[in-house]
Amino acid sequence: MLASHFQPTQAFFPTGSALTPSAPIFAAPLFTRHPRRDSAAATKAGSCTRKVGTGGGQAGGKRLPRSVTVRATQENNATGALKASRQTGSRSSAHAPPASSPLFPSRRKRGAVRMEDRRYRSASGAPLALRCRQHSASCRELAVRCPRLQLRSLSAVTSAVWLGAYGLFVLCQNSMVLSAAIFLTLIGLIIYLHFVKIDQESLLVIGSLGIQVTSSYASGKESTTFIEMSQVKDVVINEAIHMQKVIYYLCILLCDPQDPQGVSEVVPLFQSSKPRLDCLIEVYKSCHEILNQRKTASQPDGVK
Repeated sequence: MLASHFQPTQAFFPTGSALTPSAPIFAAPLFTRHPRRDSAAATKAGSCTRKVGTGGGQAGGKRLPRSVTVRATQENNATGALKASRQTGSRSSAHAPPASSPLFPSRRKRGAVRMEDRRYRSASGAPLALRCRQHSASCRELAVRCPRLQLRSLSAVTSAVWLGAYGLFVLCQNSMVLSAAIFLTLIGLIIYLHFVKIDQESLLVIGSLGIQVTSSYASGKESTTFIEMSQVKDVVINEAIHMQKVIYYLCILLCDPQDPQGVSEVVPLFQSSKPRLDCLIEVYKSCHEILNQRKTASQPDGVK
């Protein structure tokens, strides 16, 4: 059957060349095509199912040409190789520990810190970001991030100072004016970054210890104030008049040692960022959740 599909083909070479064959060469790629079988295969190619075996292909009870059978065999081999590669990949990935396995927890599940960022506005309209970190049920950190120092504004101020100094130099013809301008610019920039510009104000509330207030400056300097929980009377939102406007601010009321019902001192919070009321309400709720837990835990079991 296989020999009937091959026809001997005489290769054509120039007469007298060394490559002239002495016997006819069988051209393997050339197959004998039968018009009837080819037309039947083309007609029933979309509706018939090819079954590939060792003896050839069949479609609808009729034998298909050898060329169609070879193509189907190649397609099946490629499909089998693809399935084998997928199975190999799945087996190799099965040895790796799953990300959500209890024996191999992910990094998000290992830490107990839950962070959440929210966008607000300050009293002057500047954008602020409130980051809430819940370390535990009785420990929470609230940080308000202010806009960072822009290079454009810094360059504008520096250029204005140096241009003014250059104008004085042209009028006075004294080089000390330029030197003094450079020196004053550098000193003023250091003072502004180290003592004035605050990038972040954070409030760490620990129910069993106290409240820590931290201010982070643009130069990297940090100023920290700690208040013991025994001194904290309450955390309230107060209002004040500033530049013909009524603004709100968060403050901590400290207990008076001599008068348990009195207030000895008021500690304002977030004085640099000055967030609006909606941001202060979020901080107020978070602080009171921990304060209420402490008050509930300090009360006797019979008292509600």
